[in-house]
Amino acid sequence: MSTITVTVDHSVGNGMRLDLYCLQKDNLLTRSCLKNRTESITVNGVPAKFSRTVRLGETITILLREPVVKTIEPEDIPLRILFENEFVTVVNKRQGMVTHPAVGNWSGTLVHALLWHWGRESPIDDYRTGIVHRLDKDTSGVIITAKDVKVEEELRAAFKNHQVKKKYIAILCGVPKEFSGIIETQIQRDPRNRKRFTWSINTEKGKYAKTSYRVVKVIDNYSLVSFTLHTGRTHQLRVHAKYLGTPILGDPIYG
Repeated sequence: MSTITVTVDHSVGNGMRLDLYCLQKDNLLTRSCLKNRTESITVNGVPAKFSRTVRLGETITILLREPVVKTIEPEDIPLRILFENEFVTVVNKRQGMVTHPAVGNWSGTLVHALLWHWGRESPIDDYRTGIVHRLDKDTSGVIITAKDVKVEEELRAAFKNHQVKKKYIAILCGVPKEFSGIIETQIQRDPRNRKRFTWSINTEKGKYAKTSYRVVKVIDNYSLVSFTLHTGRTHQLRVHAKYLGTPILGDPIYG
């Protein structure tokens, strides 16, 4: 991730839309970069929409995802294919595999394996790799991937509009006090450790996150729990398991 911070001044204009200001301010960003790489954007520390009007003296902070490397090369990495047709490939991602190339993981990812499987020399385009949702490196499970731009856009819209149900099974250290329930908190990056996220009940901090859970089985001081994610925040399941006081078994960050 990279961060851009700028203060609104007279060089472009007062009262402009946030996205237009970012595009015109000293050629700060290109339209495609703003659209495809923006992870979050705040004004004076408060999450903002691109349609918001900016005022003189306000501070804009943009968190950008790393760009996709144009020179991604296919790698012959075995994949467990659950389903495939001319539109999608559904994969059971193994534990330990990174979904998408990023800093520290420029090879050996699911994207590299898919390019080999599809017989392609490069991603769909500079910002599109067919990945429409991700699983953490240490999480195994089903990932659906798109074979072309149109399918990728449709799948992204389905996830954004909550038309896709995401269910997880995890072994927790300990047993939740309640055997079923709904967790609703805000989730934000931990200011003391940028690799971690933390929860808050302050609705002005972070992003809203909702998870429902049900204990399936208890063995000694461990519990097998089924989770349903109603939002898709980074590390949401891991943070909410920690929130219950029962971190996921083997979690190196929250355990």
